[in-house]
Amino acid sequence: MKNTFLKTIGGAALTILMLTMFAQVRVSAQDTNNKDQSNEQTQEDLFGRRGNELEGTWDVQVTVRNCQTGVAIRTYPELQTFMFGGTMLASTSGIPPSRVTPGQGVWSHARGNTYRFKFKDFNFDANGNFTGWVIVKHEVNLAFSRIGTFESAGTAEVYAPNGNLLFTGCATETATRFE
Repeated sequence: MKNTFLKTIGGAALTILMLTMFAQVRVSAQDTNNKDQSNEQTQEDLFGRRGNELEGTWDVQVTVRNCQTGVAIRTYPELQTFMFGGTMLASTSGIPPSRVTPGQGVWSHARGNTYRFKFKDFNFDANGNFTGWVIVKHEVNLAFSRIGTFESAGTAEVYAPNGNLLFTGCATETATRFE
């Protein structure tokens, strides 16, 4: 009986000790969560919205540039939609719709107000023959001073139908949120 009583007390003491340890870990985790919420609040104040600042549809002005000199070659409008979960769509006026599919791609948060996106579209000639595809890659910087705007810079890799890279072009973008 004495032995059973000691085992019961020892088990109870161990249980209390474990509960005390887990309670401390839980309080510590709550403190971390509160700090995260406070950081999110700061971002909300900066951007006027919470979390996924890039999400939504944007009116974009694409400027194709000479990669060596940076000189503008031409500018055209585009719509880009960044969806929850990291997918995106791009529709361009730079090429007639009969000659290009909408771009489909992905985006991610890099750091601070910087994001990256990449999309692919398929191209066709005037007779409807498949001529290859383009992969566009950009780094986006959301403006701190002008909420609801971004600027980006990147490349467009043009591929032949057999998958050979034909050339790489450069472009910059300025955008305003479509609301």
